[in-house]
Amino acid sequence: MSNTETDLAALRCGAPVDGGRQDGPLTVDVLSAREVPLGGPRAMHVRRTLPQRARTLIGAWCFADHYGPHRVAEQGGMDLPLHPHTGLQTVSWLFSGTFEHRDTLGSHTFIRPGELNLMTGGHGIAHSEFSTPDTTVIHGVQLWVALPGEHRNAARDFQYHVPELAEVDGAGIRVFLGSLAGRTSPVRTFTPLLGAEIVLGPRATLRVAVDATFEHGLLVDTGEISLAGTPLRSAELGYAPPGADAMTLVNETDAPARGILLGGPPFEEEIVMWWNFIGRSHEDIVKAREDWEASSDRFGDVEDSPGGRLPAPALPNAVITPRRNPSTR
Repeated sequence: MSNTETDLAALRCGAPVDGGRQDGPLTVDVLSAREVPLGGPRAMHVRRTLPQRARTLIGAWCFADHYGPHRVAEQGGMDLPLHPHTGLQTVSWLFSGTFEHRDTLGSHTFIRPGELNLMTGGHGIAHSEFSTPDTTVIHGVQLWVALPGEHRNAARDFQYHVPELAEVDGAGIRVFLGSLAGRTSPVRTFTPLLGAEIVLGPRATLRVAVDATFEHGLLVDTGEISLAGTPLRSAELGYAPPGADAMTLVNETDAPARGILLGGPPFEEEIVMWWNFIGRSHEDIVKAREDWEASSDRFGDVEDSPGGRLPAPALPNAVITPRRNPSTR
């Protein structure tokens, strides 16, 4: 997934001003999404919940796009020519539809519902993503994970995993990263993480043990889910600070509800995010952009990549200013 906004500010994101632990009842903050187009006049629109002014990271999760269900013939599909990434891992998770992924590591795969595709672009990687011709409806999430400083120049990598379904108290759970409900993903990450799809049946209540050192975010896809008594509607993300060793999710409707649960320990490093690059300074971003525009070997190439290469936007004429998460107390 590429960040195709043309008016881009450089963000310095970091740890909370005051970390703290949760005392008493779990407090959930509700984060709303903003709509962002992915490209030209027929571009697919996505709902972006991370980063935003109220919160820039949840654990090492630093970017969350939620899209669909979109009818491709009417609203456009995934149409992203070759574009670069640095300092992060990308997580693709679909609910419906299929898209084709090619990258400069040599990976060529078709991403389908219920299948995790995790790409590591440490020092530099590039990839393209296109809906397949037989896809009529596209629906899913694209997520980014910031790499810690010691691994931010990690080698290119691509991992694939199909998690088994765990059925617990009227809920279906697929754990694609980390551990939850007795299931553990074998996929390698560079910081502790949780990523899971949870489908709650009608009127279902799920109480599930979680790591108390993690902060968590529940992104609601369809229906309405209450997290620790706080109702969350479709496209809203509920944030819960560290300290809780269990979470209660409730579907109070007569139809299934689905959400993506994310988690990880608070990310203690400051990072700078701009376009598809994550670095530690403005100079890191400038260098990455120069290398991409010069077709440097840093990112590699894909022969006969559909749509050519996506050009980088102009750099902002602004000083990068810190944007910290608020206190988690």
